[in-house]
Amino acid sequence: QVQLVESGGGLVQAGGSLTLSCAASGRFSVINAMGWFRQAPGKQRELVGSMSNGGITTYIDSVKGRFTISRDNAKNTVNLHMNNLKPEDTGVYYCNAYALVQGVVGQYWGQGTQVTVSS
Repeated sequence: QVQLVESGGGLVQAGGSLTLSCAASGRFSVINAMGWFRQAPGKQRELVGSMSNGGITTYIDSVKGRFTISRDNAKNTVNLHMNNLKPEDTGVYYCNAYALVQGVVGQYWGQGTQVTVSS
């Protein structure tokens, strides 16, 4: 159906930057929203930000001004540009997409990529 493959995680010092990338492939008609969630140890998974296929973005308050989502609809890719990283940004980051497959919109997830921010 839909496969999401992430890359770009790693270890970075506080104040540093990372860019996560996600590419979607599979038998879908269209991808609606694409975005990123994260899950810190012992916490629930939370939405970091997303972008509609029309370019409308939303972010959680804690990353506004530091993180930016970019998207290439033609290539079915989405990036998360993270600046001024903080230790509390540490977690597993998951790419997420809502895609139309055989007339049904489903939610799809990547395998996750670890981001660790050291203080």
